Amino acid sequence: MSPQRATLRDWVGLAVLVVPVLMMSMDMTVLYFALPFLSATLEPSATEQLWIVDIYAFMLAGLLIAMGTLGDHIGRRRLLIIGAVVFGASSLASAYATSAELLILARAVLGMSGAVLAPSTLSLIRNMFQDPGQRRTAIAVWTAGLSGGAALGPIVSGVLLEHYWWGSVFLINIPVTILIVVLGPVLLPEHRDPKPGRFDFLGAVLSLAAMLPVIYGIKELADNGFDWKYAAVIAAGLVIGVLFVLRQRAAPNPLIDLSLFRDRGFTASIGVNLVALFAMIGFLLFATQWIQLVHGLNPLEAGLWTLPAPLAVAVTTSVAVGLAKKIRPGYIMAIGMVVASAGFAIMTQLRADSSLAMAVIGASVLSAGVGMAIPLTADLIVSAAPEDRVGAAAALPETANQLGGALGVAILGSIGAAVYTRDVADVTTGLPPEAAEAAEGSLGGATEVAKHLPADTGDALVTSAGEAFTRGMNLSAAVGGVVMLLGAAGAALLLRQVKTPTVTSAPADETKGETKGETADEPSPVPK
Repeated sequence: MSPQRATLRDWVGLAVLVVPVLMMSMDMTVLYFALPFLSATLEPSATEQLWIVDIYAFMLAGLLIAMGTLGDHIGRRRLLIIGAVVFGASSLASAYATSAELLILARAVLGMSGAVLAPSTLSLIRNMFQDPGQRRTAIAVWTAGLSGGAALGPIVSGVLLEHYWWGSVFLINIPVTILIVVLGPVLLPEHRDPKPGRFDFLGAVLSLAAMLPVIYGIKELADNGFDWKYAAVIAAGLVIGVLFVLRQRAAPNPLIDLSLFRDRGFTASIGVNLVALFAMIGFLLFATQWIQLVHGLNPLEAGLWTLPAPLAVAVTTSVAVGLAKKIRPGYIMAIGMVVASAGFAIMTQLRADSSLAMAVIGASVLSAGVGMAIPLTADLIVSAAPEDRVGAAAALPETANQLGGALGVAILGSIGAAVYTRDVADVTTGLPPEAAEAAEGSLGGATEVAKHLPADTGDALVTSAGEAFTRGMNLSAAVGGVVMLLGAAGAALLLRQVKTPTVTSAPADETKGETKGETADEPSPVPK
């Protein structure tokens, strides 16, 4: 039986689903430029500043799987609307926070509600678009919204901060809340597991307790260099992660069906997601700093120069959907990752005096390649799960994004930082110890130190620091390119027998927990 095709109402509903994930990803980056302004008002300590920025991503990553499963239990549309209301309320609280402590608390709640948005919207897309071709198109649009939000965050923040106070960067979420509350019940269907069983609260606690220390430890290693205490924090998170897996194997109603990981398409797609975001997010942080600090642009100008990258993602997600009609997804992912490695190759050739256009082209080619892979991984992941229990599976792409991004920033960032510190030390020998330490710590630190030095000395420091940073970025780009090529080989090899899904997985009671990936040897079961 041919799957039911989406109606005009479903496509309009897709627009309602894309807006909240755009806001969710925008809130990951919207504070980059607002932090100095809110710091002047709230006067947070250095530690509080870090928590203001990071607590959102920590809570988001830690609760994605639990919130995806909760949607299966209480209804995905209902949870989306509840999450949107809490998202709006916590945005309002963030905007008018009167202390650093209150802002950290509000941002934590914002992250908790943000964890609802990605799995709820992706699982609803899975339910609304039964035709595989239409579903891939819808997921491509969803992916473009997710990547576009992160790029738009600094730009929107820069525009608002030129005219309003720092809290305005949070108030842009309020119209989104109203949109979802008003149009959601009209345009979005309700879907839930008809036999959900009891919600696994212990599993939810363990998933949060596992993710938080891992993400936190990785980030601290990236910011401060290797330290055994942060390694111990990561190890503790991994131990709790093992306990989470054991709990999922024993629980009568687990948050996620571990048998899904026996599906090669499902598991390999998660791996491709993680590897792609490892390389892209880990490196693009260098690219944005290079554009802003080496070329001396203000934040808004730098943000505008980075816009072509998410636009490239929007284009290539559509290209990938078209190719998927004729080419197996693993090969398309591999092609995309090879394209991304070409972007990295361009970035290895940058010099401190290279044109901005060269950097933008490299970043755009890199992003375009990743854009070919991500929507197909998401499609294979959600297609493998039973329709009634797709919530937790829908959380896994974003979970892989968070983990991959954190690892990329930590590892590629550490490589680049090591080169920078080694090379810039040649010109800091005559500086006071505190100034030398600040200059060797980061390019931003060197730029700030140079302002307080005689003109000739300051100019020499800025020039040398820019060259050292660029060399560090070159090496990180080379490593990122190699990682992408290895990922391409893995995708082509592991997914060579996995076909593009052509049928929709049956409800859970019909599939009895079997895996749903369609391979050349074992086609997916057709719904009754």
